[in-house]
Amino acid sequence: MRKLLLLACLLSITAIHARHWTANEVKDVIRQVNTYWQTNNPAEVRSFWDNAAYHTGNMEVYKLLKDQQMLDYSIRWAEHNQWKGATEPNPANWKYKNYGEGQDYVLFGDWQICFQTYIDLYNLAPDEKKVARAKEVMGYEANSKANDYWWWADALYMVMPALTKMYKLTGDTKYLRKLYDNICYSDSIMLDKETGIYFRDGRYVYPKHKTEAGKKDFWARGDGWVLAGLAKVLQDMPESYVRQPFFVEKYVNLARGVKRLQQPEGYWTRSMMDPQQAPGYETSGTAFFCYGLLWGVNHGYLSKKEFGATIEKAWNYLTTIALQRDGKVGYVQPIGDRAIPGQVINANSQANFGVGAFLLAACEYVRYIER
Repeated sequence: MRKLLLLACLLSITAIHARHWTANEVKDVIRQVNTYWQTNNPAEVRSFWDNAAYHTGNMEVYKLLKDQQMLDYSIRWAEHNQWKGATEPNPANWKYKNYGEGQDYVLFGDWQICFQTYIDLYNLAPDEKKVARAKEVMGYEANSKANDYWWWADALYMVMPALTKMYKLTGDTKYLRKLYDNICYSDSIMLDKETGIYFRDGRYVYPKHKTEAGKKDFWARGDGWVLAGLAKVLQDMPESYVRQPFFVEKYVNLARGVKRLQQPEGYWTRSMMDPQQAPGYETSGTAFFCYGLLWGVNHGYLSKKEFGATIEKAWNYLTTIALQRDGKVGYVQPIGDRAIPGQVINANSQANFGVGAFLLAACEYVRYIER
């Protein structure tokens, strides 16, 4: 029996490595996916996290392809939102301590991810109006005494890169200091020190919360947000910064924890440690993991020898199962906060943030090929 299992494993690996992609082939996939999304979805939507996550992927597409039409889609979105997140003008009314979509939730991370794209657009064509609100909001947060802003794992993608981009924009190290203070709070309430993996938020910490089989319940998309966010942070954080090794260690530990929980077909189940909690394909977490691991190998933080097979299996899943013939990215778990037993997702399950994650991974895969 062991020999049969070993043979099946070898055959699976051989099949995965049978396709040798060229950079131009991956670029064609990027064009297909992004054209499908932009053709079928208006740019003029709100600046909340789900739309903004797509635009973080679209900006990577522009960096790679220099396609002005694709960039214009993000410009139209930013202008539609007047280069703002939540719009409440009075800081005395700004909220963040629980979930909220109102315009007074200015300090809530889901309304701050948009600043990442605004800053990127500013860097391409400087105009103070593009970053005025980002400076107002993120400057207020950086100067505040509170450090409990990030009480859910998703925030580590929404806001950590916004703070490092603010540092690069202004040269002010207060943004790096606030980044460290905030993530230390996050670690205190949702980091599992044994594995280096994050619980989605304080409600899901083991053993207070368990899967139906009694296991730790790590949510794939939640940890996808974290790994991708750490990659983006390290990309913009100076190596000379005193806390940089702290972020490197956290990133590498999480990458190794994630690697151990990949399914043989290349994806990660929604509950990473307990596949039976919500079995089946899931694309958003897998794409963010694929991007995060690719970035690490491309920048020398992870070794290709250790992570190459994991990356290839994830990319194979993304392009043979998640990607549909028309350019749709399927098998994306809908908006939520956990692995939900009985929830069905299929090839037609798509979402803006899932497309953004796919584009991030694909752009980084091009660089991986070209290294």
